[in-house]
Amino acid sequence: MAKRNRKASRRLRLLHSQVLCEGRVFTVRRDRIVEPSGLKATRDVVAHPGSVVIIPVLADGRIVLIRQFRYAAGRYLWELVAGHKEPGEDPVSGAHRELTEETGYTAVRIRKLLEIFPSPGLLGERMDIYLAEGLTKGKANPEDDEKISRKIVTLAQAERWIREAKICDAKTIAGLLYYSKFVSRNSHS
Repeated sequence: MAKRNRKASRRLRLLHSQVLCEGRVFTVRRDRIVEPSGLKATRDVVAHPGSVVIIPVLADGRIVLIRQFRYAAGRYLWELVAGHKEPGEDPVSGAHRELTEETGYTAVRIRKLLEIFPSPGLLGERMDIYLAEGLTKGKANPEDDEKISRKIVTLAQAERWIREAKICDAKTIAGLLYYSKFVSRNSHS
């Protein structure tokens, strides 16, 4: 009996939840909880459906990056293709959709590489990062509120841009460095 109670006390318990703000893509909540350690706390959380991030790699190994203005950052950023998951949408289908919308490319193969939590102290968003290969060029169809340009770069150039802070978007840095270290045919042993 004592074992079961210890195990039960290790679960997260939600005592109260209040919606503070509801947006088009996310909700801000204030939750009163008991953490698995037993700590009682109040946490403000941005609830988000999650995102797909795509590393589009051409047959010659070059990578398609996009550039767009990010209001919250106050500037243009170089990024990997990404977008939030639609309700009930399969993440791989979402990856195909975002790739075509933002770059015009379609992919023969999309496979998941990793998942990250960009800011787990307050943001519930999980980003699933995919590799897209077997690309065919097409016409981009960005959403009405997106003005996107694209650039094709080598992996070495993308790594240089990270070192030079030309790429400073967290999902892009994580995705590109993971790809470089663990997936790319050009990775070092």
